[in-house]
Amino acid sequence: MSRQLPGRTWKVAALAGMASYLDAGALVTSGIVLGGSYAEVLDVGAVGALLGLQTLMFALGALCGGRLGDLFGRRRVFTLSLLLYAAGIALLIVASPLWLLHVGVVAVGLAIGADLAASLALINEESPDGHKGKMVIFSNILWIGGIVAAMGLSAVVGSWGVLGGRIMFAHLLVVAIVVLVLRFALGESAEWVAARRAADAPGEAGEIRFSRVGQLFRAPVVFSVVALGLYYATWNLGASTMGSFGTFLWTNLTGGGVAEYSRLSLLGLPVGFLAGLVFMRVVDRPARYAWFAGGSALILVAWALPALFGANRFTLVAVLLLSGLGNAFCGEGIYKVWSQELIPTLLRTTAGGLTIAFARVVAALAAFVTPAIALADPALLFWLLFALTAVANAIGLFWVPRLPKARELEDVPVVARLRREPPPAGRQNR
Repeated sequence: MSRQLPGRTWKVAALAGMASYLDAGALVTSGIVLGGSYAEVLDVGAVGALLGLQTLMFALGALCGGRLGDLFGRRRVFTLSLLLYAAGIALLIVASPLWLLHVGVVAVGLAIGADLAASLALINEESPDGHKGKMVIFSNILWIGGIVAAMGLSAVVGSWGVLGGRIMFAHLLVVAIVVLVLRFALGESAEWVAARRAADAPGEAGEIRFSRVGQLFRAPVVFSVVALGLYYATWNLGASTMGSFGTFLWTNLTGGGVAEYSRLSLLGLPVGFLAGLVFMRVVDRPARYAWFAGGSALILVAWALPALFGANRFTLVAVLLLSGLGNAFCGEGIYKVWSQELIPTLLRTTAGGLTIAFARVVAALAAFVTPAIALADPALLFWLLFALTAVANAIGLFWVPRLPKARELEDVPVVARLRREPPPAGRQNR
């Protein structure tokens, strides 16, 4: 694959895509460290407050960072957000007093929310036609890498108490600093610069039809925003349930142990990683639809097994493996590709931030009732996840393919022409 693309494309994709690695690493590490390693300095109430605050700040950061990315540029937003990320992680390393942990959680949550939409847009806009989806999916593979790194490090130092927690956060700080230094060599998105210049030029605003935030909520763009938000939110409820409550479900419904579930969880990650590499090869081709349909079907089967046969060791392991495979071809990865393809340049990160925030808020609200439903009626929980996944699949299979692409909506390719050309002869007097 590297022979087909210039080295700069891979460089941009890697450095901007490391936002996904750091974001996933922060979410997983925070859950492990604040919920376990820092147990001697935090009570249960503080843990819940800190993790809930981080989720809310993630949503707020996505909203604010997304809009700023369209107004001031992708590179500026993800550079500043990475500075905020490093500062927040440094505070979390300190571990006390408690108010510093709250400040750190707020900083990290805002940073990872703001970084995601801007980094995805930069990857998409700096990749050549025919390879844009591939490079966006590459960032999703880096997301998996962040999870693997966090869980792998936890397996070594997770039982070391506060010291182990500090080491886990220190890993993120070191990576963030290295990426930050390397990111300074990257330029701004040429597509965004061209679009911004054309939109701001006096008398030339007509060149860029979609540049005002209000246009997100009017046809035709609003249909893409609604489809993206609903797809991501309904699919993400299943993923967030296993991500946040997988250990809870395993220990309470099967009688298994925490360490046992952690080891089993790692089984699905290599499957997803390898499947993601396969999807990189087909995501920019017409075959994408068939692969998406197959992955979506696997997710439905995954939720149907515990709903039909009960939540036991076999069915929950099947959920891990089938979802690890199926999600490589649908879910978050394909949402990220669609969010770039369907939204015009100067609304792209705004729409991305809005839909990411919506999905996170829905997941946070669902988290309040998930444990109670799981204990009272496990089958109901999995049937609900099955139904929500079916809704997501229907959106992806039947609605999204009918939506216009961004290049069909914009009057002209923003990278091709910045000045209005005179009309062809014979049309001047029409």
